[in-house]
Amino acid sequence: MAALIRGLRAGKAFRGLASVAVQAKLSPQCNLVRRGIHRAAVLRLADDFKSNSVSPPSYHEVHTAGESSSSSTQGDFSNTAAGQDYGQPNTSAFCVRSYQDQSGEHDEDYETEEQLQARILTASLDFVPLHGWSVEAIAAGAETLNLSAASTGMFNNGAGDLVFHFIAECNSQLAKTLAEQQNQIQLGQAEPKKTAEFLRDAVDLRLRMLIPYIDTWPQAMSILLLPHNIPDSLKHLSTMVDDIWYYAGDRSTDMNWYTRRAALTGIYNTTELVMVQDSSPDFEETWAFLDNRINDVVNMANTAKQVQATGDAVVQGLMGAAITLKNLTGMNQRR
Repeated sequence: MAALIRGLRAGKAFRGLASVAVQAKLSPQCNLVRRGIHRAAVLRLADDFKSNSVSPPSYHEVHTAGESSSSSTQGDFSNTAAGQDYGQPNTSAFCVRSYQDQSGEHDEDYETEEQLQARILTASLDFVPLHGWSVEAIAAGAETLNLSAASTGMFNNGAGDLVFHFIAECNSQLAKTLAEQQNQIQLGQAEPKKTAEFLRDAVDLRLRMLIPYIDTWPQAMSILLLPHNIPDSLKHLSTMVDDIWYYAGDRSTDMNWYTRRAALTGIYNTTELVMVQDSSPDFEETWAFLDNRINDVVNMANTAKQVQATGDAVVQGLMGAAITLKNLTGMNQRR
């Protein structure tokens, strides 16, 4: 009988615990039970972390994480506290380092938009004899780099970007060659040239860079004379002329600085016009014309009359270029 009574009392106790669990949100006794479970979880985690030499989480961390979970149990809580998985290594820092390492690798192979455009335009020059100075040439060049023809959309100025790229490359190569020649002279490996000879050779070298594209160069010249391209055209032209005079030894700071550069600009432009119409072998007529014009620059004196004459020559040269290009554009220049 005593055993039966003890069994009934135990059944009532279990039913009482069940009712407490059902009314956990309403009964304050439930909070005491939950706190007891959380404290037991903290003690168990403390034992685990002592064996791993890692500091255990605080009671507040465990309690906060336990209240935020809808189904917190002692087994679940032993793996997660305050949003951190203490049973596994923290990989967030590793992920950042891994990303940084990957970005570092990309930096070595990273190509800017300007560099990509330069590669496309350089490849496009091979197609200028076939397609002219056009967007079609740029598209063909992009395809050789395994890029879509739609990449021509990167070039807002279209064919103008291709022409200016070629001119910039030619001017850069000219400046590099003149710098190397000057270095050889300073090292005593070459004799300095007279001014007239130096200017003639420099202009000759620059114009010969046009020969592979001479049949289509009138088209390029007409693109350079478009109103929106004139500022960049003058910039590239003045850069080339200034480089030639600099390596020729000109360090003038007076009016001669302007007159010499203006005169050489006129000579280059007019010689270029003669070249696109020259049908003689190896452009002999072009070089003869250049020889006759170079001495005009070397012998120029600093007088107002000559300054005016130089300005008139430049204006006439530019107007002549515009008229000649109007007549030549689209025609085969090599008879």
